[in-house]
Amino acid sequence: MRKFLSLIALAIAVSAPAQTIQINGAGATFPNPIYSKWFSEYNRIHPNVEINYQSIGSGGGIRQLSAGTVFFGASDGPMTNEQIAAAGFPILHLPTVLGGVVPVYNIAGYDGELRFTGPVLADIYLGKITKWNDAAIAKLNPGANLPGADITVVHRSEGSGTTYIWCDYLSKVSADYKKTVGVNTSVNWPVGVGGKGNEGVAGLVKQTPGAIGYVELIYALQNKISYGSVQNLAGEFVRASTGSVSNAAAGAVKAMPADFRVSITNAPGRDVYPISSFTWLLFNESPSDKTRARTMVDFAKWALTDGQKYTTELGYAPLPKEVVALEMKALGRIKM
Repeated sequence: MRKFLSLIALAIAVSAPAQTIQINGAGATFPNPIYSKWFSEYNRIHPNVEINYQSIGSGGGIRQLSAGTVFFGASDGPMTNEQIAAAGFPILHLPTVLGGVVPVYNIAGYDGELRFTGPVLADIYLGKITKWNDAAIAKLNPGANLPGADITVVHRSEGSGTTYIWCDYLSKVSADYKKTVGVNTSVNWPVGVGGKGNEGVAGLVKQTPGAIGYVELIYALQNKISYGSVQNLAGEFVRASTGSVSNAAAGAVKAMPADFRVSITNAPGRDVYPISSFTWLLFNESPSDKTRARTMVDFAKWALTDGQKYTTELGYAPLPKEVVALEMKALGRIKM
């Protein structure tokens, strides 16, 4: 009888579904399309794991991780030493993919590809260039029939890693921009109107004739918004693509810091898109919930390997293999 009851208990245990593990995260809108794909695919492989992600901007992700209201954060701009110290626990920055931030525009009667230099983009965002037929823009685009319409500058309204990347680049090519605006996820904009998330900026540009904004490449492609090429350090005008974004990471592979907090904007080399960046998942290295920690480490290992095959179809560039190898070792810092 006891043996019979034991067999019944074993059968019930085997047939019972695994307990659902729910993990909440928040942060950057820049990688939201690829993260959404990854979380969905990982759930298909592991039906008992539900990873929920709020695309609220890098600033919000950093704040919520620091406050302990989410298990992981995400940012396109690495946390500062001060932010990590304020959080009160060690934070692992884990690069996940590479992406490019592109200047998007809506010019009535013109849908061609415009050329920009960093200084011209900086002057537009400083409010120094206010018309689409300004001589500085016309000189870069001979033959383009640009109207004398006002330029409406669109930027992010909340703390944003995409803003960090944009400002990081413009501050490298314009001393005036560095002094006036600077580099941060949130800055004091001299001109313009704000949109929430990459989605909000893309939407505002699309519905506002004369507008210019900055978004991650996939948002320009998905919304069918014109975007320009940007002059790189080698003097080439390069359009963002998975290839030209990957080229920007070549130098970083050779000198990747141990904490992975690195900037690759305005990188040297040929066919390099200059407004490129890694984006990072942010993990508490000493989490109290070991079950969720083990699950997220397993997810991260999957995302860094099998998950990379989904990058190019969504407009991102996969991580260099050398960087992945370093990250696999770094995941060992998370105490499980």
